[in-house]
Amino acid sequence: MTGDVTGGMAEGKNGEGQDNAAASAHLGILMLCHTALHRAEDVARFWAAAGCPVVIHVDKSVPDRSFNAFRQALRHLPGVRFSRRYRCEWGMWSLVAAMQSAAEEMLEAFPDVGHVYAISGSCLPLRPAAELIAMLATQTGTDYIESVTTADTPWTVGGLSDERFSLYFPFSWQRTRWLFDSFVTLQRRWKVARKMPAPLTPHLGSQWWCLTRKTLSAILNDPQRAEYDAYFRRVWIPDESYFQTLARKHATRIESRSLTLSKFDYLGKPHVFYDDHLQLLRRSDCFMARKIWPRADRLYAYFLSDQPGSAVRADPQPGKINRHFTRATEQRQMGRPGLYMQSRLPREHWERGKTAAPYSVFTGFDEVFEGFPGWLAQATGLRVHGHLFAPEKAHFAGDAPVYNGGLSQSAALRDYNQQQFLASLIWATRGERQCFQYAARDNHTAPLNWFMASDQNAHISVITGAWALPLFRGTQPAADIRSHAAWLQKREAAHLEILRSNWARARVRIWTMAEFLEAPYDALDSVLVEFASQIQTRPLTPPKLRPLAGFGAFVEELRDAGLPPFLLGDYPVSHDPSPAPTSTYFLK
Repeated sequence: MTGDVTGGMAEGKNGEGQDNAAASAHLGILMLCHTALHRAEDVARFWAAAGCPVVIHVDKSVPDRSFNAFRQALRHLPGVRFSRRYRCEWGMWSLVAAMQSAAEEMLEAFPDVGHVYAISGSCLPLRPAAELIAMLATQTGTDYIESVTTADTPWTVGGLSDERFSLYFPFSWQRTRWLFDSFVTLQRRWKVARKMPAPLTPHLGSQWWCLTRKTLSAILNDPQRAEYDAYFRRVWIPDESYFQTLARKHATRIESRSLTLSKFDYLGKPHVFYDDHLQLLRRSDCFMARKIWPRADRLYAYFLSDQPGSAVRADPQPGKINRHFTRATEQRQMGRPGLYMQSRLPREHWERGKTAAPYSVFTGFDEVFEGFPGWLAQATGLRVHGHLFAPEKAHFAGDAPVYNGGLSQSAALRDYNQQQFLASLIWATRGERQCFQYAARDNHTAPLNWFMASDQNAHISVITGAWALPLFRGTQPAADIRSHAAWLQKREAAHLEILRSNWARARVRIWTMAEFLEAPYDALDSVLVEFASQIQTRPLTPPKLRPLAGFGAFVEELRDAGLPPFLLGDYPVSHDPSPAPTSTYFLK
């Protein structure tokens, strides 16, 4: 049985002068199967029970034994036919040939069919067949086929768009990838530009359509069909463009949408529906869904059962569940803020957010104020840590040996990956703002500094040069003090360079020690503004400044020893600033 013969017979049985108002209420199903034939059998029985004729194409790659058993299981159903078998391959013409063959069989064998619905063997009806038949009976002249132009809609994902129509594709993308890519490159070099036969305009869309008998018959019996077939035979993925393009030539009224719910991830791979998607599929109000896991017993049992139809049922609304797939795609591609996964970790800047929540970093404050971490914790009620990156260990709040998320205070474990140590801490304590101290003497590295500086969740407050106060109060020999001061100043200068770079995204406040000590409580107030909602009481008892008597002379000694402490700012050496602390002060 050839396409020309069956097409002619179908046209003869459905001429334009024939009254097809009643026939249009009948629905025929084209089913393309290549695996999980037992599930295809269940779906075929569902449609046959509803009085819908079914024409099944089984991929020729399916073993004859399995095919014969499948056909034998359905032999007693009068409305089920099998079409000529083709060995189908993704992206090749054979898929279109299989659909043409099945469509010709449908139009010839069942002259009462008004709409033909193409589905795959992994499709599952989501609503009673009577509801779909009733809807199509009121839309006798409407074709449901997704059909969009390549210029106006970014329909393709990660593949060729316009070039699929202008180049030749004789090689399989799956089996002979090297030949496929090489031939595309060669054609680009030769500036190959095929022309689509007039008067067609290329369109793309899902291969799962529902066409009227009139439109499908016109496509199969088009006088230029041989020319069109020859052209599309070398188009890439023609099953997504052949019927979609020709429908624009022959259809009277097109609704550019598929009645089949199919979702794709950011790589263009179809989402697979499992048993736990039952309620999601029910809410979609769609007539069909693809792609169903063959072992989703709960889905098949529920949707293929005798579901009660409703008098008023919403039109298919796949948009109602789009947000779930959008969120799933975002989490698959970008993850959740602050949560890293093995497959994404090696790829820098693929994280959606470096950390999961805002946190605060204080440099120099515990050197300037006595007991600053404890005071801040008491004033704000926040979890305030000591120096998390101290050389000896991580000083968690309360000096806990193990903290949330199983984080150890061990310096060796922490320094194995400092960035992930911090990200894990913020993730494990999300919902509770973390604060910690950070100093030039700590075991910080450039990667960690860049990590925090480029993190939008980081709030970093720095008093530069405060590292000199512990040296001033120490008892080291003068030569050791100068050497240590030079090392600390160099480390802090490198850190400041990162914080001031164009790549920094953290909220950064920097004071030199001289600037800060001019009005320390005003500066502290500007830091506490971000904690205003957590402040326990007002007025606050201010933290006590550490003694500074003689520090100016110490700074002058460093200068005289050949080390200008430029990070302290314009610190007076003749006298030490002594801001008068008030007994209380109010947060602005």
